[in-house]
Amino acid sequence: MTILDRRTFLAGSGIALATAAAAPRTFASVATQPNAWADVRASFRLRRDLIHLSSFFLVSHPKPVRDAVERYRDMLDADPFETVERHCFGKPEENLALRVKRAAASYLGGRPEEVALTQSTTAGLALVYLGLPLGPGQEILTTTHDHYVHHEASRLAAARAGATVRRVPLFDRFEELPAVTEQAIVARLREAIRPATRVLGITWVHSQSGLKLPLAAIAAAVREVNAGRPERERVRVVVDGVHGFGVEDVAVAGTGIDVFVSGTHKWIFGPRGTGLVWARAEVWAEMAPTIPTFDGLAPYEAWEKGEPPAGPPRADWFTPGGFHAFEHAWAVEAAFAFHASIGRARIAERIHALNARIKDGLSRNRRVRLWTPRSPDLSAGLVGFDVEGMATGAVVEGLLRRRVVASGSPYPRSVVRLAAGIMNTEEEIDLAVKAVAELSA
Repeated sequence: MTILDRRTFLAGSGIALATAAAAPRTFASVATQPNAWADVRASFRLRRDLIHLSSFFLVSHPKPVRDAVERYRDMLDADPFETVERHCFGKPEENLALRVKRAAASYLGGRPEEVALTQSTTAGLALVYLGLPLGPGQEILTTTHDHYVHHEASRLAAARAGATVRRVPLFDRFEELPAVTEQAIVARLREAIRPATRVLGITWVHSQSGLKLPLAAIAAAVREVNAGRPERERVRVVVDGVHGFGVEDVAVAGTGIDVFVSGTHKWIFGPRGTGLVWARAEVWAEMAPTIPTFDGLAPYEAWEKGEPPAGPPRADWFTPGGFHAFEHAWAVEAAFAFHASIGRARIAERIHALNARIKDGLSRNRRVRLWTPRSPDLSAGLVGFDVEGMATGAVVEGLLRRRVVASGSPYPRSVVRLAAGIMNTEEEIDLAVKAVAELSA
């Protein structure tokens, strides 16, 4: 019996796994509750004897997400075969990956058919760069500030295609970072584009410094470049968005970029090992998949006929197939529901307020050099700084001795990072700033 035959069988067989796959339970609305943020904080199982200011690294699951993971795990443990058959290959209304894509599309401001599901930002960037139509004489333009995985994904893809990668700085010296402007960033990238540039790869929020790039303004500048180019030579804007996704009150599909890549196990609060890629349909159509999918039916149906799939590629051709942690992949819907129950604008306001409090406190310390711009237009949920006379690692260790979980940015030029999320309180921020003051005294 083929997969397609089994789908027909299951649809009419009466096989039921109760209603365990019903919509994940969402967090109660906190819009009007006086103790709202205390309730949100209580949904995370974080140790209460520590001040967690590095949750962006790998988030603790809030209760609605834990509940969804447990519910799907119980289903799989009770009957793995029928659970996968029904909820991967069954009717559309029971397809849990489709429900995740619908939730993601609603948050992104795009359409479900424009979303592919992945396991991380790293996997998503690799899928995108290896899939883009690159060839000899063409280049990928990135910045010197992007993370290792962005640089490596673009390098590997360019090497395979016979293309090149060029990296440009957004400012000449690190010391210029706090005073950088949106206009200067856009102008630097606009001037760096050459006739050979086929892709502009950027990072929305830099995990080294906390700098946030103006996506809409950059996309508008690239549109001006593309207006004078034939379609096959137009520049595609690829964004690593993981440290803005879940922080900013922005529907990224409407910013004018072409491709958005993000994990969902950081600021979105999704299960570990989950992520996504959004791209406009015409961009998917020019790309080539690299991993067999279990998501889109066209490649499977073509394989049954001994043919390659007909028509241009679609997003669902890019979701990697194979068996994986389905309970985590399916529970991403609960993470988006958790965000929706609080409100994206309210989450953004809270995260920006807490991180502004960090910056305000650190800026009063004469031995602290703050690197993250103070403007909310150029910063998000990460605050980078140095303490005079102390190595980054020594500061991180010293803060941990004072029960503050900080981190050092994994770059050749490393800085100390504090990042406040909705699980934090004003009191914790003040204690963390005080701990930095004690270290620097």
